[in-house]
Amino acid sequence: MVMELNDIIKQRKDKLKLFKDKGIETYPHKFSRTHLISEILNNFQENQQITIAGRLIAKRAHGKACFCDLKDQSAKIQLYIKKDIVGEDNFLLFQELDIGDFLGINGAMFKTHTGELTVKVESFVLLSKSLRPLPEKWHGLKDIQIRYRQRYIDLISNEEVQKVFLMRSKIVSWIRNFLDKKGFIEVETPMMHYIPGGAAGKPFKTYHNELDMDLYLRIAPELYLKRLLVGGFEKVYEINRSFRNEGISTRHNPEFTMLELYSAYDNYEDMMSLCQEMIASCAKEILGKTTLTFAGKEINLSGKWQTRSFAEAVNEKFGIDAGDDVKTMLKKLKAKGREIKEEKLSRMQIVRIIEEFLQEDQSALPVFFTDYFSILCPLAKNKKDNPLLSERFELFMGGMEVANAYSELNDPIEQRSRFMEEIRDEKDKKELDEDYVAALEYGMPPAGGLGIGIDRLVMIFLDQPSIRDVVLFPLLRIEKDKKEKEEKE
Repeated sequence: MVMELNDIIKQRKDKLKLFKDKGIETYPHKFSRTHLISEILNNFQENQQITIAGRLIAKRAHGKACFCDLKDQSAKIQLYIKKDIVGEDNFLLFQELDIGDFLGINGAMFKTHTGELTVKVESFVLLSKSLRPLPEKWHGLKDIQIRYRQRYIDLISNEEVQKVFLMRSKIVSWIRNFLDKKGFIEVETPMMHYIPGGAAGKPFKTYHNELDMDLYLRIAPELYLKRLLVGGFEKVYEINRSFRNEGISTRHNPEFTMLELYSAYDNYEDMMSLCQEMIASCAKEILGKTTLTFAGKEINLSGKWQTRSFAEAVNEKFGIDAGDDVKTMLKKLKAKGREIKEEKLSRMQIVRIIEEFLQEDQSALPVFFTDYFSILCPLAKNKKDNPLLSERFELFMGGMEVANAYSELNDPIEQRSRFMEEIRDEKDKKELDEDYVAALEYGMPPAGGLGIGIDRLVMIFLDQPSIRDVVLFPLLRIEKDKKEKEEKE
């Protein structure tokens, strides 16, 4: 198989040399086209002169004529190349073109006797020579590892995959437009942090040579965005890349996209309303519907979404109460049959175990879990009537956590105290973010904050089984040499 591929590449390089020997520029710098293919298909005019460009994806020779298919991002169209029109030399050159080559085409539109819209080619230009063959003769790339590792091949071969990422782009653009209309401003905050914070997660560590200092890739933009509230911005958002040095699964990628926003003078209930309006409106506008299917289950986004108490659910399942310390929670989890090897777990690990239960037991329908234990929410305000519970919700859809929101803690004395308690409890000692506490000491207005996992939202909207199917270039292990694999087998 390797030899066959090498033979194909050699043949194509020989063809490339043929073009070069004839003085033809094989990788020109620019080509000006008059239309996208979709434009001429949607607005057909007989004998219209057009200039288009795209990838050659099929060839059908018929003696002194040839039919081909050319594809750009918008659509594909049939080409008709005739020796009498392009000339004998050019017709012979066209025969040397391969599936996968990029071409520029000048010609006139016409309709075949079968009614197919076609370009009568008058001249053509080679724009890029493809040296490797397209996979599986254009019938779609099936090998999932190749699809993820070489996404460019996946996009060439699978139109449905292209559609997923085009729809993802539309979803993100719609969210931006929605928030802009609500008076939010989009901002950019650092990806490299002195102190990792703003969420529970293990950071990636890096080092800056010039400054001679350790830095961390952000696990969340929260603390910087809230500094902007201190500075006077009242409604801010960031569609950000965040990084967590943790497990990889169908729902987790170490590099992921989040929407995070903050709104002064609001609270978590306002964020709940905003979250539902945004998600339901986006589905209706982009997908044209508010009833979705994800993993074989129906998700109805219309009407008022369900609300459940996290505290009640956890008590029913594990007997855990809001006043329990971490050791007591761990003991009760083990008593209920949860296999936990570690003798000491952090708050973050406890949360993960409990949330696994929530994801296992919930239906696909949207549900807001409220009444999270205050011990698990160091950045959220406590409820007035029960300080053991926080003003926080998490949104679950399709059995996954999709969104998280707080009434943001803005008391600097309380925040310092919680940071210190968190540092004492964690295995990996953290440094207290003194600058963030100092910012709060200048005064931050009451505010609601909301985070939405864009990757997971797109998974649900487009019914994709894995986060890798909605991330263009997911992180994978470095592929081992094929010979080494064969020896092990």
